[in-house]
Amino acid sequence: MKIRPRRLRKTSAVRDMVRETGLSVKNLIAPLFVKHGNNVKDPIPSMPGQYHFSVDMLVKEAEDLWSLGVLSIIIFGLPDRKDSVGSSSWDREGIVQQAVSAVKKAVPDMVVITDVCLCEYTDHGHCGVIKDGAVDNDATVELLVRQAITHADAGVDFVAPSDMMDGRVGAIRDGLDSKGYYNVGILSYAVKYASAFYGPFRDAADSAPQFGDRCSYQMDPANAREAIREASCDIEEGADIIMVKPAIPYLDIVRRVSDISPVPVAAYNVSGEYAMLKAAAKNGWIDGERAMTEMLVSIKRAGADLILTYFAKEYAHLMG
Repeated sequence: MKIRPRRLRKTSAVRDMVRETGLSVKNLIAPLFVKHGNNVKDPIPSMPGQYHFSVDMLVKEAEDLWSLGVLSIIIFGLPDRKDSVGSSSWDREGIVQQAVSAVKKAVPDMVVITDVCLCEYTDHGHCGVIKDGAVDNDATVELLVRQAITHADAGVDFVAPSDMMDGRVGAIRDGLDSKGYYNVGILSYAVKYASAFYGPFRDAADSAPQFGDRCSYQMDPANAREAIREASCDIEEGADIIMVKPAIPYLDIVRRVSDISPVPVAAYNVSGEYAMLKAAAKNGWIDGERAMTEMLVSIKRAGADLILTYFAKEYAHLMG
C-alpha cells in the first residue's frame, strides 16, 4: 500500500505536528454567578464545581482564572429583589454592576462580559415584559438598553444580550453610542435555541419561567436556515461577536454560522452539557478529563472561535 494514513498517527510528536485544531485556554470564557453578601461561595448542586459567589469572592475567582490564563469571564446576577419588569437589572448599584466594577478594579485587563436579559430579575421568570400573557418585544428592548448602559457605566468590556428579542442588538448599540460608549462591544446570543439543556442554569440563576415556556422567542431546535437569518440580522445591527447556544447538540449550526460570519463566533457549552458529563464521570462511566477535552475540541473544530464553558478553570488546570 502506498497510502497509509497511520504514518501521521504513529507517535505523539507526529500527531502534535499535524494536528488540525488547536484549543487554547485563551479561547475560553468562564461563566460566573454573583449574589449579594460577603464571603459567600455556595456550591450549586446541579452543577458540581460551580458556585454562587458574593462580589468579594467573585473577585478572588477572577484573579485565580487570570493567573491560569483564562482571560475572559461572563457574569450572571442573582438580585435581592424581583418584580414584573426586572427593574433591579438596571439599578446602578445592582449586583452585576457592583461585580463589574470590583473585577475591573482588581484585574483591569480581564475581559469582563455581562449577560443582558430580564429573566433573572423578573418575578415571572420570562426574559421580558409581559403584556396580555405574552412577552412584549419592543417594551422589553427599551429595558434591555437601560440595563446595558448601566453595565457600561460600571466598566464592562462587552454586553451579551441573551433575551432573543428582535432588534435588541441595534437598539443597544444606539443606546451605548448615545452615551459615548463606542468601545463597549456586543457579544450577541444571536442563535439561541429553546433547549432542554438549560435546566441546571435555570436552577443556578433562579430564572425558570413561572408559566408557559420560551418557545415564542427562543428558536425551534429543528430549524437550521433560521440560524443564518438570526446571525445575519445581529451582524447587520452591529454585533461584534455572535454566539450559538447550546453547543454540542448544535455543532452543525456552529459550522454553518461560522462559514458565513465576518465576525468572531462563540458557542456556549451550556449547563446541561456540563452536568451530564460530570454525572457520568462521577459514576465512572467515562473518563471525565478526556471527555471534557474532546467536547471542547469538537466545539472549536466545528468553527467556534470562543467557547463559554463551565469547564474553563478545570481545563486551564489540566493544561497548566
